[in-house]
Amino acid sequence: MNGGKSNSSSFVPYVPASRSLPELTVVAVVLGLILAVVFGAANAYLGLKIGLTVSASIPAAVISMAILRGILRRESILENNIVQTMTTAGEAVAAGAIFTLPALFLWNVVPSQLTISFIVLTGGFLGVLMMIPLRRLLIVNEHQTLPYPEGTACAEVLISGEKGGNSAKLVFTGFGLGALVKALGDGFKLFKTEVETGIANFKNALIGLDTYPALLGVGYIIGPKVSGEMMAGGILAWVVMIPMISFFGMHNSEAIQPASGMIASMDAWAIWGDYIRYIGAGAVATGGLISLIKTLPILYYSLRDTLAGLDKGNNQLLVERTDRDISKTWLLLGIIAIILLIAFSPFTEVGMIGAVAIAIFGFLFVTVASRIVGLIGSSSSPVSGMTIATLLIVTVVFKSMGVTGQTGMVTALIVGAIVCTALAVAGDISQDLKTGYLVGATPWKQQIAMMLGVLISGLVIGYVLVILHETYGMGTRDLAAPKAVLMKMVIEGLMDNNLPWDLIFIGAATAICVEFLGLHSLTVAVGIYLPIHTSAPIMVGGLVRWLVEYYSKDKSRRKLRLERGTLFASGLIAGESLLGVVIAMLISAKITMPEHVMFENGLVSTVIFAIVAAVLFWVSMRAKERSSSL
Repeated sequence: MNGGKSNSSSFVPYVPASRSLPELTVVAVVLGLILAVVFGAANAYLGLKIGLTVSASIPAAVISMAILRGILRRESILENNIVQTMTTAGEAVAAGAIFTLPALFLWNVVPSQLTISFIVLTGGFLGVLMMIPLRRLLIVNEHQTLPYPEGTACAEVLISGEKGGNSAKLVFTGFGLGALVKALGDGFKLFKTEVETGIANFKNALIGLDTYPALLGVGYIIGPKVSGEMMAGGILAWVVMIPMISFFGMHNSEAIQPASGMIASMDAWAIWGDYIRYIGAGAVATGGLISLIKTLPILYYSLRDTLAGLDKGNNQLLVERTDRDISKTWLLLGIIAIILLIAFSPFTEVGMIGAVAIAIFGFLFVTVASRIVGLIGSSSSPVSGMTIATLLIVTVVFKSMGVTGQTGMVTALIVGAIVCTALAVAGDISQDLKTGYLVGATPWKQQIAMMLGVLISGLVIGYVLVILHETYGMGTRDLAAPKAVLMKMVIEGLMDNNLPWDLIFIGAATAICVEFLGLHSLTVAVGIYLPIHTSAPIMVGGLVRWLVEYYSKDKSRRKLRLERGTLFASGLIAGESLLGVVIAMLISAKITMPEHVMFENGLVSTVIFAIVAAVLFWVSMRAKERSSSL
């Protein structure tokens, strides 16, 4: 980075403190609000399908540069930074919502849009406010030790702003292609978007593929190793566990709980629904806790160092533009007001105990999340593990106080949802503030921008969840909501003790075995829990990236090709995911949509998917040298 020195005190950002450029402008705020809604809705749809969200910062940055620099001829890099900051708020709010709140729909406690907005807004604002006092310690004082990978990468894209127009073309082209395939497949029903085949002489062994460009893009972004681990989980479930259950149960004349029918009469999907999902849930819960346990040393040192350095970091006189945060008075008043609002709100009814739990776990885990994302990135942060830990303690506390049944479960989930949203938002604003530190942004303006992004996203996300539930159904094959189903099972298991614990423990033991094999147990566990139809297209995306890397021996050329592919893949994800939300809105509005698929043959959709994969490879390989631009 421009002007970087050996220590943070001598670091000079791209736009030094002595310069003042347009930053929190009306144009930047309006564009940021629009992109926050778009990427928030897209990530909500994607996360409900596969339990993962993708970073919106770099796509938002290049779109912003294309519009502000390319169309409006505005030259401020700081405006572009405001836009990407607001956009990531939409992604973070979506993550906090979809990892927890769909459980309410599964309990038939369909919350109002106002209730959903209250939950995510309080969590989102707490995430921003609780992270702000940590900025100087984590972002400035530990500049050399905490890389914040997504934040640094976004800063590099912004600083290389002269290539923004061409980069944005990749995002928009991928967006258009992803949206087109989604519209033709799930909109106009020209071809089916799910293909599957059995294996000869292997009862109930099944291989399937959801021909969605978004999943292809996800696989490309996460790479062959992670996508391979997901696929390993899918193969273990659908080619090992399901046939094994079929084999041992084929002669059983009675139903084996939790199924109501005999195994001999079940197909692969029935076995998956009645048995594998519980095994997968146990594996995912254990994988999440393993991820949390592995970060316990970081948790301890993070909390110790943060508390030790907090006063020292914030007692310094902040005089330079690049060092000004929102005042501590407003921060303290804001946090206290939100906690009291949660305690006495009729929307949540968690009471003072729930509010205190949110304050404690919020402060603890926001501190940890802000440091962890600095080391390993937002996508690897154990948000689900920290949320599970919160739910385990809170559910036991409520149960011990006599708050049981559905009331107790809903109350515990709401506490977990607020904490989960706070963690997701805190992690994202940490990356954004790192970007701002490198490019020379004004911290308090970024913090205001993040809260504006949280506000608009929080007001919209309830509507998105409701229409997706009405159209696809939470917890179904079309919208698995894996993380939320997991949270539901954890709370039910503790509150009612009515889960098939043998299956849960089988999944837990499987995750432990996988961890001993040196693989990432949580990733494999997600593959076990989801249908193999979801893991397979992600694996194809990972293979495309592997091919790009294999045919790119030169490091600089490989980097350029992967940058091109990542931007195009991000467009595929956003385009298809957003069209999924649009289709849901049309159906919710009672607009007649085609019901029957024109081409039932899976060959058509497979060929289309292969073409999209080939286009992704071709787009990636077109990068030759820096002068050619992205």
